[in-house]
Amino acid sequence: MATEPGAVGPDTAAAYRHCEHITRTKARNFFYGIRLLPPAKRDALSAIYAFARRIDDIGDGALPAAEKLALLDDSRAMAADPAGYPHDPTLVGLADAALRFPIPLSAFGELIDGCAADVSGTAYKTFDELLYYCRCVAGSIGRLSLGVFGAADPKAAAPLADALGVALQLTNILRDISEDHADGRVYLPAEDIERFGCELGRGSPPPAADPGRFADLVRFEASRAREWYSTGLGLLPLLDRRSAACTAAMAGIYSRLLDRIAAAPSAAVGGRMSLPGWEKAWVAARSLAGGLA
Repeated sequence: MATEPGAVGPDTAAAYRHCEHITRTKARNFFYGIRLLPPAKRDALSAIYAFARRIDDIGDGALPAAEKLALLDDSRAMAADPAGYPHDPTLVGLADAALRFPIPLSAFGELIDGCAADVSGTAYKTFDELLYYCRCVAGSIGRLSLGVFGAADPKAAAPLADALGVALQLTNILRDISEDHADGRVYLPAEDIERFGCELGRGSPPPAADPGRFADLVRFEASRAREWYSTGLGLLPLLDRRSAACTAAMAGIYSRLLDRIAAAPSAAVGGRMSLPGWEKAWVAARSLAGGLA
């Protein structure tokens, strides 16, 4: 349950507007769901995503690895005590959100661990190794979000939020195969790449150069992601209507994107795929009406 907050002052209101702007412009798929929430929850989730985006941007930036790791360590300290940074609007919003809702701020540490693995160039031999990474970078966001949503049975809800986060991250990995390859990053498990007779790594041809084998690999990973969606969507009945609508919209947009990737793997590995804005809005509207599109 949320704590009883006082009125939001002008500085805090401005901080939330700042966080919402970041979320609306940098996390568009998620914002279609976030905007379905009532104001207090929308503000809190925007603050979570704004800070998560900052962490992601450090990992994806152009600084030397040592500087990135130092900034990630700084972010770990910020997450532990956001109230200690009164001149940082993202952290002002996050600190206020943590007063209003039981947000497990320690979960940001898992996100930072995942970004540090990116900086270090970690590759994954098995799906279990990749699963740990997915739980760090996306399952952590699920747990943070659940602190805002609340749940009828928090113990039952936590693993379901984690599963949904894994599904979303697997979808991201498939969407970004070519982009990540160009940056020298490989997320798909080496055992799967070998199983389908593909090459994917530093110095290997781009994925689109071998469309047949990569199509089989992509479809296999998409099928695996669907299983995680199937489990994670069990979260919806445990949430209130607006929180369920938010979650359903996010999951619906990503699951439709996954279907599109699986239907045309060669197009997916040739460049990043996305849904048009009208389709995302339609998914969000159906989710608010009580149906997962």
